[in-house]
Amino acid sequence: MRVGMILPRHEPGGGPLTSTSLAEGARRIERTGFDGAWVFDALNRGFVLPDPLTALAVAGTVTERIELGTCILQLGIRQPVEVAHRVMTTHLICGDRLSLGVGAGSTRNDFLACGASYEDRFTTFAGSVDLLRRIFRGEPPEGIDLTPWPATAGGPRVLIGAWAGSGWIRRAAEEFDGWICSAAKGGRLAEGIAHYRAAGGQRAMVTNITVDLDGPEEPPAEGVPFSLECGPRQARERLGRLQDLGFDDVILRTAEHTDRNLEAIRALVP
Repeated sequence: MRVGMILPRHEPGGGPLTSTSLAEGARRIERTGFDGAWVFDALNRGFVLPDPLTALAVAGTVTERIELGTCILQLGIRQPVEVAHRVMTTHLICGDRLSLGVGAGSTRNDFLACGASYEDRFTTFAGSVDLLRRIFRGEPPEGIDLTPWPATAGGPRVLIGAWAGSGWIRRAAEEFDGWICSAAKGGRLAEGIAHYRAAGGQRAMVTNITVDLDGPEEPPAEGVPFSLECGPRQARERLGRLQDLGFDDVILRTAEHTDRNLEAIRALVP
């Protein structure tokens, strides 16, 4: 099972993020042996995160081997041609290490901030995904003249973020490069991956897994979000259950981006 880590949102000591700590955070993730550095997309929620594609471009210039991805970029709140241009630029910088995880978005406040329709988010998402892929292939509709660089022709891998039970799980399996689900719906992970595998899906990922290895060595309560806020032994057992379900990747997040903590987290999965 591959293990990714979310890029830091603070200095290792808890201070505000800086350009130096963002770049060093990406280096530290690679140095510690993680398989990928990933970014969230959230705004208007009372805290600030780096712009996802800008952050990945930074990570792409200071790392060499790890996968770099969004989990997920909300297409429901953005103009798709502008997104296509930014993705192409990030792809140019990161090369084939870039994985574009996309979804409709699910937080109403983000839509309010961007003047986008929350109620129409799934229709918007479907149209945006189609337009992005056409632009990446060099086949944009009439009136859009945005030609990919040769190095970005075809676009990056596209992963679909969707809840268990969504029709997008089937489309992720049949038309795209993978499915990303959120640990926030921990009780439905088994249901979601069963649908995904039944549709022939290949790469299944769980993101938004909070890690705090100072937690208790106790089994999780029923119906709560999946997390690793527990001791190392219990954390290994919980990750083992995800692996037994058939998930290929876990994407973790921690508030403490120190070498010592990242090494302890990476050691959970051999």
